[in-house]
Amino acid sequence: MFRSIMSVLGLVMALAVSPANSTERPPATLYKNPQCGCCEQYANYLRRNGFTVKVVPTHNLSLIRRQAGVNIPEKLEGCHTIFIDKYVVEGHVPLKTLDKLLTERPAIRGISLPGMPDGSPGMTGQKTEPFTIYEIGSDADARVYTTE
Repeated sequence: MFRSIMSVLGLVMALAVSPANSTERPPATLYKNPQCGCCEQYANYLRRNGFTVKVVPTHNLSLIRRQAGVNIPEKLEGCHTIFIDKYVVEGHVPLKTLDKLLTERPAIRGISLPGMPDGSPGMTGQKTEPFTIYEIGSDADARVYTTE
Protein backbone atom coordinates (compact mmCIF):
# COMPACT_ATOMS: atom_id res chain seq x y z
CA MET A 1 0.00 0.00 0.00
CA PHE A 2 2.77 2.42 0.98
CA ARG A 3 4.60 1.70 -2.30
CA SER A 4 1.44 2.37 -4.30
CA ILE A 5 0.90 5.71 -2.58
CA MET A 6 4.55 6.68 -3.11
CA SER A 7 4.38 5.66 -6.78
CA VAL A 8 1.27 7.76 -7.35
CA LEU A 9 2.80 10.68 -5.44
CA GLY A 10 5.97 10.44 -7.54
CA LEU A 11 3.94 10.45 -10.75
CA VAL A 12 1.91 13.46 -9.61
CA MET A 13 5.10 15.36 -8.74
CA ALA A 14 6.71 14.51 -12.09
CA LEU A 15 3.67 15.72 -14.00
CA ALA A 16 3.41 18.89 -11.93
CA VAL A 17 6.92 20.05 -12.84
CA SER A 18 7.00 18.86 -16.44
CA PRO A 19 7.41 21.59 -19.09
CA ALA A 20 4.29 20.43 -20.92
CA ASN A 21 2.19 21.48 -17.94
CA SER A 22 4.07 24.67 -17.18
CA THR A 23 2.07 27.87 -17.38
CA GLU A 24 5.14 29.97 -16.62
CA ARG A 25 5.27 32.91 -18.98
CA PRO A 26 8.04 35.44 -19.41
CA PRO A 27 7.50 38.86 -17.82
CA ALA A 28 6.20 41.62 -20.09
CA THR A 29 6.82 45.36 -20.00
CA LEU A 30 4.10 47.41 -21.68
CA TYR A 31 4.78 51.05 -22.64
CA LYS A 32 1.68 53.14 -23.26
CA ASN A 33 0.27 56.64 -23.33
CA PRO A 34 -0.80 57.54 -19.76
CA GLN A 35 -4.39 58.25 -20.85
CA CYS A 36 -4.92 55.08 -22.89
CA GLY A 37 -7.57 52.82 -21.35
CA CYS A 38 -7.49 50.10 -23.99
CA CYS A 39 -3.80 49.51 -23.24
CA GLU A 40 -4.68 48.93 -19.57
CA GLN A 41 -7.34 46.46 -20.69
CA TYR A 42 -4.75 44.66 -22.83
CA ALA A 43 -2.36 44.49 -19.85
CA ASN A 44 -5.20 42.96 -17.79
CA TYR A 45 -5.86 40.46 -20.60
CA LEU A 46 -2.21 39.38 -20.44
CA ARG A 47 -2.34 39.12 -16.64
CA ARG A 48 -5.47 36.95 -16.79
CA ASN A 49 -3.53 34.66 -19.11
CA GLY A 50 -0.52 34.17 -16.85
CA PHE A 51 1.81 37.05 -17.72
CA THR A 52 3.36 39.34 -15.15
CA VAL A 53 2.97 42.78 -16.73
CA LYS A 54 4.74 45.98 -15.78
CA VAL A 55 2.96 49.02 -17.26
CA VAL A 56 5.11 52.07 -17.97
CA PRO A 57 3.29 55.29 -18.92
CA THR A 58 5.12 57.41 -21.51
CA HIS A 59 4.37 60.22 -23.91
CA ASN A 60 7.08 59.08 -26.32
CA LEU A 61 6.73 55.53 -27.63
CA SER A 62 9.02 56.37 -30.55
CA LEU A 63 11.86 57.17 -28.16
CA ILE A 64 11.31 53.92 -26.24
CA ARG A 65 11.47 51.96 -29.49
CA ARG A 66 14.61 53.77 -30.66
CA GLN A 67 16.35 53.27 -27.31
CA ALA A 68 15.62 49.55 -27.60
CA GLY A 69 17.08 49.49 -31.11
CA VAL A 70 13.75 48.67 -32.71
CA ASN A 71 12.89 50.20 -36.07
CA ILE A 72 9.16 49.77 -36.56
CA PRO A 73 7.67 51.10 -39.79
CA GLU A 74 4.91 53.61 -39.05
CA LYS A 75 2.31 51.37 -40.72
CA LEU A 76 3.08 48.63 -38.15
CA GLU A 77 3.05 50.80 -35.02
CA GLY A 78 0.53 49.96 -32.34
CA CYS A 79 -0.96 52.11 -29.60
CA HIS A 80 1.40 50.44 -27.13
CA THR A 81 4.75 48.65 -27.26
CA ILE A 82 5.47 45.51 -25.25
CA PHE A 83 8.76 43.79 -24.63
CA ILE A 84 8.36 40.07 -23.92
CA ASP A 85 11.43 37.89 -23.72
CA LYS A 86 13.60 38.95 -26.67
CA TYR A 87 10.64 40.19 -28.75
CA VAL A 88 8.79 43.45 -29.26
CA VAL A 89 5.02 43.24 -29.65
CA GLU A 90 3.00 46.13 -31.07
CA GLY A 91 -0.73 46.44 -30.51
CA HIS A 92 -3.50 44.15 -29.31
CA VAL A 93 -2.03 40.80 -30.41
CA PRO A 94 -4.17 37.80 -29.33
CA LEU A 95 -2.78 35.21 -26.90
CA LYS A 96 -2.75 32.43 -29.50
CA THR A 97 -0.31 34.45 -31.61
CA LEU A 98 1.84 35.40 -28.60
CA ASP A 99 2.08 31.71 -27.71
CA LYS A 100 3.02 30.89 -31.31
CA LEU A 101 5.79 33.52 -31.20
CA LEU A 102 7.17 32.36 -27.85
CA THR A 103 6.99 28.68 -28.80
CA GLU A 104 8.37 28.87 -32.35
CA ARG A 105 10.94 31.59 -31.50
CA PRO A 106 11.41 32.81 -35.10
CA ALA A 107 14.44 34.92 -36.07
CA ILE A 108 12.46 38.17 -36.21
CA ARG A 109 12.46 41.24 -33.97
CA GLY A 110 8.77 40.92 -33.08
CA ILE A 111 5.17 41.09 -34.28
CA SER A 112 2.48 43.71 -34.77
CA LEU A 113 -1.27 43.95 -35.01
CA PRO A 114 -1.47 47.52 -36.34
CA GLY A 115 -4.25 49.89 -35.43
CA MET A 116 -6.84 49.11 -32.82
CA PRO A 117 -9.13 46.52 -34.44
CA ASP A 118 -12.58 46.02 -32.94
CA GLY A 119 -12.84 42.79 -31.00
CA SER A 120 -9.11 42.42 -30.42
CA PRO A 121 -7.98 41.80 -26.83
CA GLY A 122 -8.50 44.97 -24.81
CA MET A 123 -10.76 46.57 -27.43
CA THR A 124 -14.52 46.82 -27.44
CA GLY A 125 -16.77 45.74 -30.28
CA GLN A 126 -17.03 42.58 -32.28
CA LYS A 127 -14.36 41.08 -34.47
CA THR A 128 -15.53 41.72 -38.04
CA GLU A 129 -12.64 40.22 -40.00
CA PRO A 130 -9.53 38.13 -39.42
CA PHE A 131 -6.63 39.86 -37.69
CA THR A 132 -3.48 40.04 -39.78
CA ILE A 133 -0.38 40.04 -37.59
CA TYR A 134 2.85 41.18 -39.23
CA GLU A 135 6.50 40.40 -38.60
CA ILE A 136 8.74 43.16 -37.36
CA GLY A 137 12.04 42.43 -39.05
CA SER A 138 15.21 44.23 -39.90
CA ASP A 139 13.74 45.90 -42.97
CA ALA A 140 10.69 48.00 -43.79
CA ASP A 141 8.81 45.19 -45.55
CA ALA A 142 5.56 44.12 -43.92
CA ARG A 143 5.54 40.32 -44.06
CA VAL A 144 2.53 38.48 -42.66
CA TYR A 145 3.40 36.42 -39.58
CA THR A 146 -0.05 34.88 -39.16
CA THR A 147 -3.75 35.54 -39.58
CA GLU A 148 -6.13 34.89 -36.72
